[in-house]
Amino acid sequence: MTRGVNRRDFLLLRAGQPAVLSCERLFMRYLDAEQSDDTARLFAALADDLRRARSVRLVDTSWRARADFDRRLTDALDAFVESGGRLEP
Repeated sequence: MTRGVNRRDFLLLRAGQPAVLSCERLFMRYLDAEQSDDTARLFAALADDLRRARSVRLVDTSWRARADFDRRLTDALDAFVESGGRLEP
């Protein structure tokens, strides 16, 4: 398993609050995963973590500027919302 798929780094969980997803941290993992051709596994692990959350707040969203990264993250977040999850402002 690569460093890019270290699941504990995806979501910051706090009791009674939305999970927090740092786009900066995820983007850095994405760059690592690109080097080892593990981007599919990275986003599969993120999707798995998102299934355990009820609501998520994104931080550091300026890191979504790169189109390929944003497209993969948007797909993961769309699936999260379609399954009943909420994105918090």
